[in-house]
Amino acid sequence: MTYEPFEIVGAERPAKWLLTCDHAANTVPDWVNGGDLGLHAEDMHRHIAYDVGAAGVTHALAALLDAPAILTNFSRLVIDPNRGLDDPTLLMKIYDGSVIPANGHAGADELHRRRTALYDPYHDALTDLAARRNDTIILSVHSFTSQLNGRPPRPWQIGILHEGDDRLSDPLIDLLRLESDLTVGDNEPYAGHLPGDTVDRHALQMGRPNALIELRNDLINTFEDQISWAERLAPILEAARTRANL
Repeated sequence: MTYEPFEIVGAERPAKWLLTCDHAANTVPDWVNGGDLGLHAEDMHRHIAYDVGAAGVTHALAALLDAPAILTNFSRLVIDPNRGLDDPTLLMKIYDGSVIPANGHAGADELHRRRTALYDPYHDALTDLAARRNDTIILSVHSFTSQLNGRPPRPWQIGILHEGDDRLSDPLIDLLRLESDLTVGDNEPYAGHLPGDTVDRHALQMGRPNALIELRNDLINTFEDQISWAERLAPILEAARTRANL
């Protein structure tokens, strides 16, 4: 079976929504250091390698919204598609206390090889999907760890990241905060966007409404939890879109 750096689901679905999942997989293509970054298996199943649970939520949420979705099929440690090309963390050498051996001596040639095989095809396909209609709404789905090494626990179940265009994020945060059992982060557990990242490139620079959802990964660790969160979020997202008159 031929390796593909991304997956598109529901390309024919009619909704304005377009879902992205930049860190969907922990796959290391076999042409990258023999398919092994030199990390322990447990590290490859941590948040440093991919967004745990985000792919399942994305699949389910896209189906409920009747929207297309695009998901990566390579680990963020191979190359991070949610970074600008000038970002020093595009190819991570160390992350949350774990050194990535196969990246230690990866120079400009290796970065270019990974970019042309993985990063560029993903963003080219996303560009085409976003252009399928002139009123596309970008929804980027991510997850975050409940606690970084040596840091305090994170209290939020969900965070909404936004910067420069709050048309969708403001009503979305307001509606989520009506849910009495949720602690909702406004640009938490970290703030906004980075220059050249996915939302910047495909939404902000193009004038498209957008929001980035961060779900705490211990809450979406199982298939059932991923479905449950998608079912919870879909009507809230639609209500936020209506409030924003999008």
